[in-house]
Amino acid sequence: MSVLGKWRIVELPGYEDDYADMVEPAYILFENGRGEFAFGCVTGAFAGGAGHGSDRAAVAFDWNGNDEMDPVCGSGSAELQAEGSLRGEIRVHRGDEIPFIARR
Repeated sequence: MSVLGKWRIVELPGYEDDYADMVEPAYILFENGRGEFAFGCVTGAFAGGAGHGSDRAAVAFDWNGNDEMDPVCGSGSAELQAEGSLRGEIRVHRGDEIPFIARR
């Protein structure tokens, strides 16, 4: 199994239940060598990233994007779980560390 594909972010532990889908349905997408995500008022995109590939169960990446229209950047990581979910964290440079749970 691989992290590749589009995942629906179903939970942001520590955040209000309706925050994730505030602007659009929350998601994270991993393709070969690139990806993107959106949740709340945050969007981001990344290229490369350690662990990308068709057989990867985990990935780490650096991203650039926006938070309420302000430029932000950071890092992130995600790992497949035995039950099939994806758990990870989006880290904002000098800001929040936002855990997420996603499902296909």
